[in-house]
Amino acid sequence: MDSKILLENGTNELEILEFKLGENSYGINVAKIREIITYQPVTPVPNSHPSVEGIFMPRDKMITAISLKNALQMGDDEDQEGLFIITNFNKLDVAFHVDRVMGIHRVNWTEIIRPDATVNNEVEGVSTGIVKFDDRLVIILDFEKIVADISPETGLRMNQIEALGARERSSVPIVIAEDSHLLNKLIFDALTAAGYDNIKRTEDGLQAWDYICEARDSGTLSEKVQLVITDIEMPQMDGHRLTHLIKTDDGLKDIPVVIFSSLVNEEMRIKGEALGADAQLSKPEIGNLVLIIDKLISEKNGTAVE
Repeated sequence: MDSKILLENGTNELEILEFKLGENSYGINVAKIREIITYQPVTPVPNSHPSVEGIFMPRDKMITAISLKNALQMGDDEDQEGLFIITNFNKLDVAFHVDRVMGIHRVNWTEIIRPDATVNNEVEGVSTGIVKFDDRLVIILDFEKIVADISPETGLRMNQIEALGARERSSVPIVIAEDSHLLNKLIFDALTAAGYDNIKRTEDGLQAWDYICEARDSGTLSEKVQLVITDIEMPQMDGHRLTHLIKTDDGLKDIPVVIFSSLVNEEMRIKGEALGADAQLSKPEIGNLVLIIDKLISEKNGTAVE
């Protein structure tokens, strides 16, 4: 079955590419992958981060190659062997050097186990989930954080919020669904700085959905939920499934849903639109996120947000 169809229909499924670093198994969402190629020589970049092996041009486009072993503090890739997994997220093309690829697994997000504090902490953790295949555990890596740690300017551009200047406070209730503790807090901080002070933070789509349903069933929807911001990749329930559930419920379908994810590219944008998302942005665009929230809330309530 084509993963594009799975995501488009909001069925809460994904495909994970399993790969090896030494004897350890790791995973990446297939939606992030452009292609997999045999390792090829790279040109070192002076004064670059230790995890950056260099640059190369497989098809007249320069791509940065990252040693995943180095980034995970597992030593360096001493041999020019293995594979490059070429990815695209946050509008960046990055190649990750791995030892070998084991195959693709189709799973439901409910099968993804959230790492606890013994595996991750909200600042340094690089695992977004763990899944069991037969007799082994596969750690799904947070590739966005790995890249942001190497090159911080690729992360959320909080200076865009400062550029908005002083703003009036707003009590419009907003729900955030984001499984990364760090990004969840950064989005919360950005919205708070932009004037929004009635924000509910949830850690995945299922938590957000339960909260929204409770508000709907108790008759407090307008007091608790007037806009939803969701990531796509999340354990238990992904953002596409959450969007689908909201937009196919007669009591909820008028709530604006903003998909804010590193996976937003042209292909994903088409899928999000098919599911009814009101807006979609890639993660670095935090300033545009605030402006779009302003617009959607203004349109919904018929009032201007300063």
